[in-house]
Amino acid sequence: MTKRRRFTSAFKKKVVLAVLRGDRTIQEIAAYYEVHPNMISTWKRQTLEGMEDIFDNRGTVRQRDIDGEIKVLHAKIGELTVINDFLEKGFKG
Repeated sequence: MTKRRRFTSAFKKKVVLAVLRGDRTIQEIAAYYEVHPNMISTWKRQTLEGMEDIFDNRGTVRQRDIDGEIKVLHAKIGELTVINDFLEKGFKG
């Protein structure tokens, strides 16, 4: 049984950039990096689909949504900490 390999985003970026340059075929790149050609094609497709977000304003909107959600979650953590401290004091004494 073979163990599943995991690839870092830096490695994927390097491989996809090699494909996008067009100097070599996907098969040649796959042999060089020892990755299956289907995996490289999947990474390339994901990259091309994700490029919309880079050039679209939605990327910054999404980041603001994430930042807002983080603030809400931090507030909830603070609230739960206060409740937890209150209950802990009640049980101790």
